[in-house]
Amino acid sequence: MATKPVNVEDYRILAQRRLPKIIFDYLEGGADDEIGMKHNREVFDRFRLMPRRLVDVSKRDTGIELFGRHQAAPFMIAPTGLNSALWPRGDILLARAAEKAGIPFVLSTASNASIEEVAAASKGELWFQLYIVQRKLAEQMVRRAEAARYSTLVLTTDVGVNGNRERDLRNNFGLPLRYTPGLIYDGVTHPRWSLGFMLNGMPQFGNFVSTDSSNVEMQATLMHRQMDASFSWDDFNWLRKLWPRELLVKGIMRPDDAERCVAAGADGVILSNHGGRQLDAAVSPLDVLTESRARISAPILIDSGFRRGTDIVKALALGANAVLLGRAPLYGLAAAGEAGVDDVLRLLKDEVDRTLAQIGCASASQLSPDYILADRAMPTTASPPVRTFARASG
Repeated sequence: MATKPVNVEDYRILAQRRLPKIIFDYLEGGADDEIGMKHNREVFDRFRLMPRRLVDVSKRDTGIELFGRHQAAPFMIAPTGLNSALWPRGDILLARAAEKAGIPFVLSTASNASIEEVAAASKGELWFQLYIVQRKLAEQMVRRAEAARYSTLVLTTDVGVNGNRERDLRNNFGLPLRYTPGLIYDGVTHPRWSLGFMLNGMPQFGNFVSTDSSNVEMQATLMHRQMDASFSWDDFNWLRKLWPRELLVKGIMRPDDAERCVAAGADGVILSNHGGRQLDAAVSPLDVLTESRARISAPILIDSGFRRGTDIVKALALGANAVLLGRAPLYGLAAAGEAGVDDVLRLLKDEVDRTLAQIGCASASQLSPDYILADRAMPTTASPPVRTFARASG
């Protein structure tokens, strides 16, 4: 790409050029036929923005308040694993970029940098995402996150079994990477990535690195997402008592589950279909956002498929408190390291700001369903407060 990237898609193209196919497929791929990923993007077209005119938008505020804390933009960096396969020290670079942008960074259980390493590298707001692999191990990690000043715990609930990610199966993707002739050729034809890989070594799951053979086994378990499929509502009560700060439940896809989470003591929920990487036939989080908001007053966060500032504004107007960005900042990381993440976050914040000005809304915190027109010719769970229209025929 000869010109400077101007949007997230430009960074996606640059990421694809720099990464070997096996690594890009891990980043980009979804479950089964990847229809869910496609749906995550198409669902935004169901909603159009209705601008107000003659409103003073000479000064605009993209910031929001969440759990009594201010953040400079209505989004944050979502938990993602194996980021050092995209760029050396990927987790730390993402955390530093989030700190500069004034937004939270959510560290994954499957990170390559440890809980403590990220906390030492960033003074920004840090959240920790928890996979329940083993109860005793989960308790240790929760206590480590508490000691390392992480403000919020995110329990991921949609990985009872691993999604059927056929790109990874075809590529025989796993850690450690197997040096097949195909992988060697892929590395030779992507020298910038290969140099970083050779200088920094094989990524490992930082929260499980030790000389204990059981931890080596645990890394393999995490790689294949062999989680504790028995974890249930009764176990959630145990976790709620263990963690003293904000606790969010991620992977919620039903309004009644959102309601039950809050009733059980969660401080909020994250509507998510794991970016289309788990159940290919799942609905999009945006499909269930409006009804979920009607059921609970607690914070609702949302992810899966966000690529534009207009996507973020639509979600906020429909009732979300904030958006988690998964692949978008990873495209920036894979293309240009920390500078790429900085630029992706800047581009999206600028797009949110520009959209606010164009719809006549001076503040992200003032967005409401009144700015949304929903197409009733397409299936949606939007509730009555959202305006609807029928498409003209012909």
